Amino acid sequence: MKFAILVSILFDLLAKRKITASYLAEKHEISTRTVYRYIDLLSLTVPVYVRRGRDGGICISDNYKLPVGFMTTEEYEAAIEALATMYSQLPQERFLAAKRKLSAQVKAESRELTLSGDMGSILVDGGTWGDTHTFSDKIRLVEECLKNHTVLEIEYHSRAGEKTRRKIEPHVLVYKQSVWYVYAFCHKQRAFRLFRLGRIFSAVKTEETFRPRPFSREDIPLNYWTSEKTVTAQFEIGQTAFADAQDWLGVENIRLIGGRWLAEVTLPDDETLVRKIVSLGKGVKVLTPPELAKRVADEAQAVADLYK
Repeated sequence: MKFAILVSILFDLLAKRKITASYLAEKHEISTRTVYRYIDLLSLTVPVYVRRGRDGGICISDNYKLPVGFMTTEEYEAAIEALATMYSQLPQERFLAAKRKLSAQVKAESRELTLSGDMGSILVDGGTWGDTHTFSDKIRLVEECLKNHTVLEIEYHSRAGEKTRRKIEPHVLVYKQSVWYVYAFCHKQRAFRLFRLGRIFSAVKTEETFRPRPFSREDIPLNYWTSEKTVTAQFEIGQTAFADAQDWLGVENIRLIGGRWLAEVTLPDDETLVRKIVSLGKGVKVLTPPELAKRVADEAQAVADLYK
């Protein structure tokens, strides 16, 4: 935490050249006395000083810039692209401002780095192809309620198609395997739950506020299965579905054995498993167990029958 605050103070000084202790105290929710302790630490390696008087404040030398070796070109690129990606999902000025500061630093060091405008060269979009900015609006609303500790009322559609209205206290946004979730305390279930943003049909900010509840990263079911029943299956992967199989099963689980690409994994055996396998077409074949292979064959036959 100390290092993060020091870096934040340094970037503020690089951007504004002069700031006040009261500004830093309010921004980082610390006392002005603690601010000056941080300035003392920073002054050991950076030319910062305190100017007294009416127009005073905490200043940094006009000639100072980040040392050339502060970050490599690749690290600058990674940081800028990460900020651009976040801005594409949460178009907030803070991400854009941070990106511009890093970009300016790159140019100041005359590094050869091509930047693709404010968007960057990587674009992440968690919405659907038919989305008309409603997904971005939704994620922005959730982030706002998370930041301001505001209760959100949502209409949620479960995997089974059940529709419920409930109030939630958003605590953190989660992005995993190209899907956005919000980890929130649910008033209806009186417990933390992971809600998929794509299944939130509507969301309305209420007048209620909440006090954040304690939780740890381990509490978030990042590797959860919605079904207690599992199946260990072996697949043969064809070229037409190879990329999709890597995304689904994990590239580390696919092995080239005897000239064939094989994967053996344990998966949640719920109603979506067979549909997922069928969606990959002839590019994936279930080798074991035979019961799963039969279910897939029956589902594929049912689909084929629709077109007879």
